[in-house]
Amino acid sequence: MDIKYKAPYPASSLSNFAGHEFEIDGIKCASMEGFLQSLKFQDIAAQVTICLYTGVQAKEAGMYQDWQSKQQLYWNGIEIDRHSEEYQKLLNRAFLKLLENKDFRKALLDSKNERLTHSIGESDPLKTILTETEFCEILMSLRKHL
Repeated sequence: MDIKYKAPYPASSLSNFAGHEFEIDGIKCASMEGFLQSLKFQDIAAQVTICLYTGVQAKEAGMYQDWQSKQQLYWNGIEIDRHSEEYQKLLNRAFLKLLENKDFRKALLDSKNERLTHSIGESDPLKTILTETEFCEILMSLRKHL
């Protein structure tokens, strides 16, 4: 099952662009994309705002942030190396919080045992804050957990 925002359900509902609310560390997020794009901003107020975005609005908010030259991201005032175990733990925590959203959880269960892919995703971790492999492996792990 290829996850894309404009794909049929449930693939569309598994997209980071989908509006599934969750809360992490006391910060409300309207979508996983909002959370992910917020990580490109050092300013906490900007992060809180971007977490409230969904879809294209969230993607565009982070488009011109230069995190790649240093490979550093931020959460709650803490700088995090993109390639660190600490970053992977943050991603896992965020997806576990997303899993508390009943609509997201239902979509994940409705994907049954399909192999999840994200063909429009980037594979190079130097160029993206969530590779296709990271994304799909997290989702399949969560589904197995359920």
